[in-house]
Amino acid sequence: SRLLFVSLPDALTWAQVNVEPNTALLNEGDRTELLCRYGRAINYCRIEIPGEQRVLNLSPEWSKTPGFTYYGAGLNAGQCGVSIERVKASNNGQVKCSLGVEGEELSGTIDLVVALRPQQPIIELLSKPNRDGFFEEGTQFQARCSVRDGRPPANISWYIDNMPANKRTSQLDIITNNVNNVELSTSVQEIQWALSPEDSNRKLVCRSHHQTDRESVPPQEAAYIINVRYAPVHQPEASVYGLYLDHTAIVNITIRASPQPKIEWTIDGQVVSQGRTDGRYSAYEPQYLGNDEYNVTLAIGGLTLEDTTKIYNLRASNGLGTTDYEVRISSSSKPPSSSLDVAAIVGIVVAIAVLVLVVLLIVFARATGRWCFGGESKRESYSQSDKQLELGNQQNHGQNVALLETPNGITLLGASKLREANGTGPDRVSVERRLHDEDDSFEYGTDRESSVYNPTTRPLKNALMSQAGGRNSRGSGSTSDREDGAEHADLLQKGNQLGIPESRFSRWLPKDQRELIEKQAMLLSGRGQKQATKAPAPATPPKPQKAAEQANITHTHTHTNANTNTNTFAANTPTTTPKLPQETEI
Repeated sequence: SRLLFVSLPDALTWAQVNVEPNTALLNEGDRTELLCRYGRAINYCRIEIPGEQRVLNLSPEWSKTPGFTYYGAGLNAGQCGVSIERVKASNNGQVKCSLGVEGEELSGTIDLVVALRPQQPIIELLSKPNRDGFFEEGTQFQARCSVRDGRPPANISWYIDNMPANKRTSQLDIITNNVNNVELSTSVQEIQWALSPEDSNRKLVCRSHHQTDRESVPPQEAAYIINVRYAPVHQPEASVYGLYLDHTAIVNITIRASPQPKIEWTIDGQVVSQGRTDGRYSAYEPQYLGNDEYNVTLAIGGLTLEDTTKIYNLRASNGLGTTDYEVRISSSSKPPSSSLDVAAIVGIVVAIAVLVLVVLLIVFARATGRWCFGGESKRESYSQSDKQLELGNQQNHGQNVALLETPNGITLLGASKLREANGTGPDRVSVERRLHDEDDSFEYGTDRESSVYNPTTRPLKNALMSQAGGRNSRGSGSTSDREDGAEHADLLQKGNQLGIPESRFSRWLPKDQRELIEKQAMLLSGRGQKQATKAPAPATPPKPQKAAEQANITHTHTHTNANTNTNTFAANTPTTTPKLPQETEI
């Protein structure tokens, strides 16, 4: 280390001398440098060191005292310092430097402390044990540690078995005294706490920390072994596993007590004292294991399954108290685990991760319509379309009712009548008639002059339905339409006998009702029986015979030429029912 005496030019007083360091703490035999500084050039440099007989007159140009040399940047720089090769214990004290400046002498001082290693720490017991050297449980233990004759004073720390004591301690007390005109210090500190069974046979350590400590010279310490007397220590229910049935079972349990306890076993009211045998039970003397621990043993001859269901009571007692213990035995190899092992935890984590992954994949597939959810998205699309169609049908009303208007009134065919007309019921078609003056708009949600049915995208271009519709039908100039018109020209002579109400709007009918109207048209024209005989269509149900015969007789007397032409034309032309769209405009 270095000691510097510094003088600040023009900023401080001319007579001030700065020193570096103010205090030098060294061990005996250390090397150090001390320096005094002034702001101007100096004429000379003198240094006085305690324990040295001569005053050192130092200069960069010469060195006359062995072990002491000039230290600094030179006299012209205003620096006066000394380098001590080996510090001695007698050099402890104040070092004085004197600087000559323009006929005046300025001085400064540095505290040089040469450390002295203190004596070995001492532990003094303030609370006394009994004559056997034992403390009773619950005693307020109090001790004092003293570290004498150190320079500088030593610090103190407490440990129990090489661990910080963490007990209540007093403040460090420093006592200064002179020994052979040498100032030395003594450090004192106390510790206290209430003793417990856990403190027995533990080592209390007082350790000193000093300037002179080195790696090769560890801190000094003092130790004391604490001995405590206490009753047997209570512990939770003990269990012994791994016993074999039909063999002699050895039941061992470890207890703590000081001094040694006496043992007594009780099995179903049967008492067995230590060192005795009673029937199949033998109780052994406690064996000392060290650190106030004793092994207590009970032998059971010919262990049975019933023995594993019993509770074995152990009573341990000494001069300080009595403690009862409960012991259970089992033939299982190991106790049931109350916590999960590493493998179980890993398995649970993996299972949860897999479950989360599966859920995410299902959500992703459902959201994007992939894998097994691809068909479901299509079904949902179809279902939505069906619902829209069903909603339209419900709004239109009359889905299961055919509305026909004749000169005698309005004819209504219900769902059952439609099934019968389609061939699923009896051959006879019954109708219900309603007078013209009856208001049926509440049932169909429409008026007489508007269409009952909603339009579709494909109108019927069949001449039969077009001509039968009267003046409201749409005309068509196609060849097929003209041929169909020639085939069914007899319908034009009868006018609008199909009961289709006249309207300035186009009318659109569902397929099943369109087929029903077509059948009625065929019956009115007298061709139903003939076409059914020649080439019945797969989707056309049989027509009632009486109505067909009566229609044929009526048309024979009234329109002989028309029927002859019609039959001749039908004989030469195939009588296949044209395929129509599901809903047809007429």
